[in-house]
Amino acid sequence: MPTEPEDATDRLDLFRPTLDDVEQLHEILSDPRVWQHFPSLRPTEPAQTAARVRGWMLGWRAVGLDTWVVRERGSDAIIGYGGCSVLPGGVWNLGYRLAPASQGRGFATELSRRAIERAERLRPELPVVAYLLEHNLASKAVAEKLGMTPVHRGPDAGNPDPRAIRLVYAFRPLTAGELAAALH
Repeated sequence: MPTEPEDATDRLDLFRPTLDDVEQLHEILSDPRVWQHFPSLRPTEPAQTAARVRGWMLGWRAVGLDTWVVRERGSDAIIGYGGCSVLPGGVWNLGYRLAPASQGRGFATELSRRAIERAERLRPELPVVAYLLEHNLASKAVAEKLGMTPVHRGPDAGNPDPRAIRLVYAFRPLTAGELAAALH
């Protein structure tokens, strides 16, 4: 474990990801309970998790902010990941995943608040969006607790479930280009 977190909240230590995190992250990300709302995105091989971690590392180098590896204060155990990443087209995408034992404890909201603060300080001209499925009531509740409002509701293109509805939340209205970037 790195000795110093990149950032912290009241209860969480937030670390830049490294390939040393892949094993613990894959244990969380390969758990079907973490992907109840979009099971086809669940990584089944450690190489898939490693590719995701490499993408976060690139984001940190390119932009100066991306996804953190999350641990409870003072613990070596990874409980999930989250943060804001810049999507092609110029929007911050707020995202997170937490181990089932860490869900429902307010960690997603706490982590998200810090990520939004950092994103808005670093690139305030880019809107922050939360991109989620309508039936993911927990993520919808987090977005609303943060003060975000829905700016889009429509079919989820590319989702193997033809009934899936995609929601985009933001703090302000989005231009057509920003919405297109959010829907990537």
